[in-house]
Amino acid sequence: MKKLTTPLLAIAAAMLAAAPWIINAAPYESTMGLVQKIFYFHMPSAWLFLVAAIICGVQSARFLFGRNQGADATAVAGAELALVFGAITLVTGPLWARKAWGVWWVWDPRLTSSLLLWMIFAGYVLVRKYGGPGSDRLGAGMALFGMANVPFVFISVNVWRTLHPMTSVVPTLPVDMGGPLWFCLTAFLLLFLVLLNLRARLERQRARVESLFLAEDEA
Repeated sequence: MKKLTTPLLAIAAAMLAAAPWIINAAPYESTMGLVQKIFYFHMPSAWLFLVAAIICGVQSARFLFGRNQGADATAVAGAELALVFGAITLVTGPLWARKAWGVWWVWDPRLTSSLLLWMIFAGYVLVRKYGGPGSDRLGAGMALFGMANVPFVFISVNVWRTLHPMTSVVPTLPVDMGGPLWFCLTAFLLLFLVLLNLRARLERQRARVESLFLAEDEA
């Protein structure tokens, strides 16, 4: 993955630079008009928000039950990316909602559970930074709790009545709307993979330096 970092980053940058023109070429949605095009950034961010939460949860489980330090580094990276992509989701959503629905925010199951998920990983990051000894295990437990919330976020629109459309809408998009969506998702995914790899590598290096300092103090 290390050798692929630069090429993947270059491809992601090129795709993100081209994305505005591709989105501009997509047709307007019949009822929402221009504002619907926020969808091409909002949806990929929301999906990667959930993916990051799952990665953090799975890697935290590996650390908690298998004492895998490399998994812990990936969990930290996943948590921080959940914060980043969750923030993009929670900002672009209300911007879209204000024009489409006439409100910035409603406490429906999808919005509330998404905010809760973001707050869980905000708590994870704070615990890991300021929690002191044992914060790695406490954080891992929080990550597992957060991951358990992901299916609830995903299926909430199918089970409860919300302003969001059901998950079955995306596969039925016409090609001239679906194409730009998958293009943007690919660009965001490549960026996500690069950031995950770089942040996990940085965390592993930080943990290694910290262990050397501890060994020197004990000596």
